[in-house]
Amino acid sequence: MLKEFRQFIARGNVMDMAVGIIIGAAFTAIVGSMVDDLINPIIGLFTGGIDFTNKYLVLSGNVPDGASLEVARASGAAIFAYGAFLMAVLNFLIVAWVVFLLVKAVNRARDITMRREEIEDAPAGPTQEELLAQIRDLLAGRSAV
Repeated sequence: MLKEFRQFIARGNVMDMAVGIIIGAAFTAIVGSMVDDLINPIIGLFTGGIDFTNKYLVLSGNVPDGASLEVARASGAAIFAYGAFLMAVLNFLIVAWVVFLLVKAVNRARDITMRREEIEDAPAGPTQEELLAQIRDLLAGRSAV
């Protein structure tokens, strides 16, 4: 059983998955910081700092006027928390946009690197002397006719 476990762990796809999960966790921290620290403040600037999280409708039960969503939920009332849903959708769209931009930037950088490698690996063309020799041979073949 230990041998089977070692073979399972040594498979490439298991190691790739582990690396992907670790990189994904680090990437999540980067994206979260970008959204929370850079993008949300800019959006807050344009929206006047409006936070929809505490917007809700009381479907049944008693909730004090102006109570936060937490207080409304704690009161046991049936709450339609449309603001929390809207903020979750907005945050998802922001995160998706940031991920799209980061992936696009990484792909562009990878393409540039691959093009450079292709140019470096491309076979060198003929030298100037070789081209002149080919032209000379072609002209010599014409004048012989």
